[in-house]
Amino acid sequence: MKSLAFYNREGIGDVLLLTNGVTDEDHLIHDSKANVTVILDRTNDQVMGINIHNISNHFTPTGQGHVRLNEEERCLVKNIIKDAGFDIEIEIDQEEKFVVGYVEECIPHEDSDHLNITQTRVSDQEILQIVCGAANITQGQKVLVAKPGAVMPSGAIIWPGELRGVPSRGMICSTRELGLEDIQNDPGIWELPNHFEVGTSLAEVIQSY
Repeated sequence: MKSLAFYNREGIGDVLLLTNGVTDEDHLIHDSKANVTVILDRTNDQVMGINIHNISNHFTPTGQGHVRLNEEERCLVKNIIKDAGFDIEIEIDQEEKFVVGYVEECIPHEDSDHLNITQTRVSDQEILQIVCGAANITQGQKVLVAKPGAVMPSGAIIWPGELRGVPSRGMICSTRELGLEDIQNDPGIWELPNHFEVGTSLAEVIQSY
């Protein structure tokens, strides 16, 4: 499994949360051993999350909310889960989630008067199909993409899904959704200057303003 890591000691307690997606809460079951709780989807036995309690007995994650773990911390997490008696292989997702994309194709959604289906390149090797409802979306734009697994400033996590029956993997963002109204505060998606290279991180984009 490939998981996102979260830590909020004040809000939740000394628990490292690993999440792997979303499912109907009625389908969830829990299995606890030692200080580890595994959350499963009982319809398919898929691991949806793992909670490691008293994580500071091993290390204290840096930051609050979505956190990135260094190599030593990732190894510790794997060993904690294994030592608790769970035979689960995990991978902590360290990939940059907010990047510059290029809209290679943009066509109207057949079942909507405002949605468009885009093919948006986010790296040399990856193109994401993203359904977008912004009025100013069009082919040939450089945009800011929240890839699957991105954690928005609101706390919402972007997971793959469907809009009006069409698969969508990611979100093309506005500055308002990113909390960057001081850079630009126009409605619609953030139209980036063309000089930004595909795959450039949001942090690098912000530094240029």
